[in-house]
Amino acid sequence: MNYVDADLNKLAAMAGNAQDEAVVMLNLLKYRDVAEPGYGVDGLTGEQAYRIYGEKFAGLNARFGGEPIWMGKALNTIIGSEDWDIAILVAYPTRKQFVEMFKDPDYSRIAPIRGAALQDSRLVEMSQLLPKTHG
Repeated sequence: MNYVDADLNKLAAMAGNAQDEAVVMLNLLKYRDVAEPGYGVDGLTGEQAYRIYGEKFAGLNARFGGEPIWMGKALNTIIGSEDWDIAILVAYPTRKQFVEMFKDPDYSRIAPIRGAALQDSRLVEMSQLLPKTHG
């Protein structure tokens, strides 16, 4: 089963947690070979369409604080059998900012580009357990 859109029940459960806590979202992405037509990215590959989504999302960073802190090619799944193209860690200063993003009309306008670009995805909410190390 493939997933592209947020589960609104899980988003509501997330909203019930500490709103001022920082979160990092793990994004696992599998691009479509060709972006789904009808969302302004016709004729592009899924990867090209996702870049357009990323550029538009970057314009909203000031509002939601979504800051990519790591991005890389997903190579081999050592445990399991899933196949991903890209893994991205995106930090949000507060859980509230992430949740509010889904209610924002500007984000709602660009979200369909993400869906057009992706064949499958996962989005995992994470909070830090171990302290950061310096040095």
